[in-house]
Amino acid sequence: MGSCRQYGPAVLLLCVTTVGANVAQAAGLWLYEQATPDLGTASAGRAATADSAATAGGNPAGMTRLSQSELMVGIQPLYVNSKFDVEAAQFGGGDGGNAGGWVPAAGINYVYSLSEDLKLGLSAGSYFGLGLDYGDSWAGRYYVTEAELLTFGLNPSIGYRVNDTFSVGAGIDLVYSELTQKAAINNPGPGVADGELKLKADDVGYGFNLGVLLEPVDGTRFGITYRSRIDLKYKDTASLKGLGLVLGAIFNGNQKVDLEMNLPQAVMLSAYHELGDRLAVVGNLGWQDWSEFGKSDIVIRNSTGSTKLTDDRNFNDTWHVAIGLHYRLSAPWMVMTGFAYDSSPVDDDDRTPDMPLDRQLRYALGAQYQQSRDLTLNAAYELLDAGDAKINQNRGPLVGEFKGKFGTNLIHFFNINASWRF
Repeated sequence: MGSCRQYGPAVLLLCVTTVGANVAQAAGLWLYEQATPDLGTASAGRAATADSAATAGGNPAGMTRLSQSELMVGIQPLYVNSKFDVEAAQFGGGDGGNAGGWVPAAGINYVYSLSEDLKLGLSAGSYFGLGLDYGDSWAGRYYVTEAELLTFGLNPSIGYRVNDTFSVGAGIDLVYSELTQKAAINNPGPGVADGELKLKADDVGYGFNLGVLLEPVDGTRFGITYRSRIDLKYKDTASLKGLGLVLGAIFNGNQKVDLEMNLPQAVMLSAYHELGDRLAVVGNLGWQDWSEFGKSDIVIRNSTGSTKLTDDRNFNDTWHVAIGLHYRLSAPWMVMTGFAYDSSPVDDDDRTPDMPLDRQLRYALGAQYQQSRDLTLNAAYELLDAGDAKINQNRGPLVGEFKGKFGTNLIHFFNINASWRF
């Protein structure tokens, strides 16, 4: 086993672009936005609010607070506005324009009440992934031109009330993942057109989540959740096209790549506290294991054997903090607002174009209308500011020097959902 950086430029070329397939996003991979009402508080209070079927995915222990079975359906289109400002590029090229665009999203949560103390739940949606598309002529094309990581998860769960103040819950995470990434290949020689490396594969991973809910007094709740690491293994992901004579002789068109990555484990502590009949404050404190996510195992195989490579992106674990408010305007109407901060998983010196992760700020507003005893409607908007994600990299003669930052790096989330009780 060796490090990518120990090998010559030809193998490094394949290694660099393959490791980049770990991630495919415009701002940040971990998505708190799951087409649920707490979009209106930037997810603040997620593990403690427990007032709808959304708790099936947020904290399964919270399902014990629901007196009836409940179905929640939400749609959540999002618009990614991500534009890079190039400061220096060894091989020239443009800024890539807007690497984002519109992305459809939705979520479903269901809670079935077996008894007053025992509930079953099911949530479906995604909490990980997004995409980039810079085009073939942008300045960072030898690092990445297009990247996409799509995930879809099912989370069956169970919640049990131990006593009047304490509940526990658990669930199983089933995650389908589809990975696509493209990068241009810089063929040596004057006037030789670029080739292309394309990675495409899918896999299914498994994990679990646990939760507890504590309600020491009426109107005050604390929730803790743990979501396990999920391992994904992509097989035969690489194809090479348009190689010149030099690289064609080295790779001989027979390279196969196996890539292993993981979705990081995470812990969240949430609180909900009522300040009178109309106002409640909600909050989160969370941790995510991004240092482990930044380590990758890669096997490059051909007719003569295989080479196992590892790369450590020097990622840091991240911290999440959020605070929000619920305000009851009248019997049917409630409004929400919230703010959240997530630290950057990578320092400026280690950030690369295929992983432009930075700190994240979320600003949210929402409204809830209870149309009847059994029907509640919600709408919310959230703005995610993903930072300028400064990049200063030089990966040798084939990939080159690349420097710049994101002048615009925003995601707009729009959510509408409805809950039926029966």
